Amino acid sequence: MKDIIILKSSDQKAIVKIEKGELINYQFNKEELMHQKGSPGWENTDTEMFPVIGSTFANKNIVSTKKGNAIQDQHGFLRELNYQLLEHSSVKSVYVKNYKANTKIKNNRFPESSREEFVYWAFDFVFKKSFELSNKSLKITFELTSDEGMPFMLGYHPAFKLSGDKTEYCLVSGKNVSIQEVIDKGGPSFPFFDLEEISLIKEQGYNVKVKASGFKNMMLWTEFNNMICIEPITQYPDLEKQKYSEKNLRISTGKEKFITEIIPFK
Repeated sequence: MKDIIILKSSDQKAIVKIEKGELINYQFNKEELMHQKGSPGWENTDTEMFPVIGSTFANKNIVSTKKGNAIQDQHGFLRELNYQLLEHSSVKSVYVKNYKANTKIKNNRFPESSREEFVYWAFDFVFKKSFELSNKSLKITFELTSDEGMPFMLGYHPAFKLSGDKTEYCLVSGKNVSIQEVIDKGGPSFPFFDLEEISLIKEQGYNVKVKASGFKNMMLWTEFNNMICIEPITQYPDLEKQKYSEKNLRISTGKEKFITEIIPFK
């Protein structure tokens, strides 16, 4: 697979770069909107959290399902699987990950950050990620095909570039949330329920609206002045007990679709 795919809007004012299924650049009118790999802060620009969100350490990394227990590390193991490129045009690219139930996957967090050398899930699934660039926005679509009744959580985790002086804020249901408030929340993140739209407001440059569909909830996370993650999520995890079972995960209908749209605006 070609490592880096470039998309360009029809008016040539927006450019997106995707590296092996990860969004690494979104330039709009020559302004970079995304946090850059290698910059201080988080080491990525985007990722997905699946089939669980949050830590699993307190529950010995066990997720209970009707097909038996599975072993999952923090935020699930989807990031351990490689994307395959299915199709590509000047404005769209589509990637897929395929997984066969109970296949053991090497855990990159082991041994430095995890006691689990291998992780696995109790269900087959196909996870498709599509990028579609227009003159006005970038749309990221996730399509999940699995057994009907499969429990899961899904979160999309894009990171946006900040000035570093904490002058930006997030507009959430008409209320302003400062960067410092998000930093103060720390690792547990800042959840918001029953909403699917948050805007990042800046003193200079383009503001960014993150508009989601299908997730139902969102959260904010950063521990750094120069970036913030605006994350659509299906569920917010139980951070104290860290127990994952069909009681607190979403249950798949067999085919699920989730959309996140990144919309720059003045």
